[in-house]
Amino acid sequence: MKNLTPDYKRIYTDIIEKKFPQKRSFCEKILTKSRLSSFDILQLNALIFSHTEKETSKINQQLRSYDQQSIFKILEYQKKYNYTNTQLAQYFNLSRNTVAKWKKLYK
Repeated sequence: MKNLTPDYKRIYTDIIEKKFPQKRSFCEKILTKSRLSSFDILQLNALIFSHTEKETSKINQQLRSYDQQSIFKILEYQKKYNYTNTQLAQYFNLSRNTVAKWKKLYK
């Protein structure tokens, strides 16, 4: 059976080469990884599309999904930088309720 996940590495490389070549150096560290996690994709999105429209951002937020590994990295980030749930939610553009739910599920 074929792999059903998109090749995000190729997608983001193409986007950077065609539309944002000036941002290549910022994204290089992430793009050199052999496999991109959901957390990596979030970081790439933040680096590349830093000024998205508010409405587009809201729609994209509703369609996001996170794997367990990415959730753990986000929660580790909270511990590392001693963020509150609100600060973490703002940083990753999440709902505070989502952060609280993840903490209940995975702590």
